Amino acid sequence: MRALIQRVKHASVTVEGNCIGKIEKGLLVLLGVGPQDTEKQADFLAEKCANLRIFVDENDKMNLSLLDIGGEMLVVSQFTLYADCKHGRRPSFIGAAAPAEADRLYEYFQQKAKDAGVQNVQHGEFGADMKVELLNDGPVTIMLDTDEIMPKK
Repeated sequence: MRALIQRVKHASVTVEGNCIGKIEKGLLVLLGVGPQDTEKQADFLAEKCANLRIFVDENDKMNLSLLDIGGEMLVVSQFTLYADCKHGRRPSFIGAAAPAEADRLYEYFQQKAKDAGVQNVQHGEFGADMKVELLNDGPVTIMLDTDEIMPKK
């Protein structure tokens, strides 16, 4: 599972001209699901996003988490995080999970973020043509990939 997280002052997602998700200070999480991903990866990643210390404290140091600041989260499905651009000029997306399973884990991730203590979790619409607006704060943008950061057991 992959998450491209952006620390934002605000962010929103619109489908067919209607705003369906909007947050103030917090994290925009672009979430991609791979074919081997399970609830285990979603559990780990939701906890990591909620607790990653990337918000500044009173000394202007990145030392506070989303939970520490009472921040909000906007989760947007993003199968293109699994784009393979090694050959040719058109990306291949065969590395992304099948839509039904990706949607299930996308929904599951949102619930796990709430379970981790994020008070306001907004989301996009899986599979829709979405327009995402954000004001990146910093800018701070971090890629998290469970294949790379999850402990191997």
